[in-house]
Amino acid sequence: MRIEENKSLKNYNTFQVASKARYFVSVNTIAELKQALAHKPSNTPLFILGGGSNMLLTKDLDAFIIHLNLKGIEVLEKTNSEVLVKAMAGENWHNFVQFCIDKNFGGLENLSLIPGNVGTAPIQNIGAYGVELKDTFSHCTAIEIETLQEKVFIKTNCDFGYRNSIFKNELKGKYIITSVTFKLSTKEHKISTSYGDIQRKLTEKNIENPSIKDVANAVIAIRQSKLPDPKKLGNSGSFFKNPIVDLATFQDFRKKFPDAPFYEISPTQFKIPAGWLIEKSGFKGKRFGDAGVHKNQALVLVNHGNATGQEIWELAMNIQKKVLASTGIFIEPEVNVF
Repeated sequence: MRIEENKSLKNYNTFQVASKARYFVSVNTIAELKQALAHKPSNTPLFILGGGSNMLLTKDLDAFIIHLNLKGIEVLEKTNSEVLVKAMAGENWHNFVQFCIDKNFGGLENLSLIPGNVGTAPIQNIGAYGVELKDTFSHCTAIEIETLQEKVFIKTNCDFGYRNSIFKNELKGKYIITSVTFKLSTKEHKISTSYGDIQRKLTEKNIENPSIKDVANAVIAIRQSKLPDPKKLGNSGSFFKNPIVDLATFQDFRKKFPDAPFYEISPTQFKIPAGWLIEKSGFKGKRFGDAGVHKNQALVLVNHGNATGQEIWELAMNIQKKVLASTGIFIEPEVNVF
């Protein structure tokens, strides 16, 4: 374990923005993680870094950064119909999903190609195409930062919500997730194709009874057609959450925009696609210096080369203001801004 100073973070965040860490260490085992925590410089904030996919760095970080590089996937239990699969926090999320699909373990296929690592997935309760992480979450293990003790969190402990969990609220900054275990199906998979363009993509390929691999391939094709590869064009996937509004707000919105897409969550709650709101407000494909909005998906902010994190954040705030002024709907970031 080697602690570095003034470490460049450009290759550790998917926006590829320039930023430096005061102190930086990469850990490969639980023992190294505990050792790093025990050696944290005094009076220096702690910053846990995973895949760097759900964050925007707007400045240098005067912090002690621990890069969580814990690897490993393990099948814990398997029955005729279900399986428990454990993945360490540093595993790439999409690679883990592909591992499960290759084993015919169902439940995560709709979450294919989401950027980031396994360890940060529960914090955000990642979701896509009608499926959320909580749907298959069994439990996770975490280290309490103050005591270095390990604790297991089951689903009912985690207070999962839309892009939310207890780890973003009451327990923020108190625990480090080291592994996540999922309960997946081994047969009679629950196939979910009704959300977004999945069914259309399957129909195009004349697939009437899709397998989990068919669904995953459809999701991958859709995402690749709309979302830029962070290795080629810096981005953090969806920058904003899809807003959920109450009935009164929804009715007012529909009077102004009768053709707007929406998803009914309940008789009193409605989800409106943030990408549509941003496009309606005139930002799709626009570029402001090297900060911009992707040409195929307005929900994605991009770094065309040398944009600073602050320039991307200023663009995000301008989008927020314009969307609110033009549609009456407030959108909030999905990414964490530092």
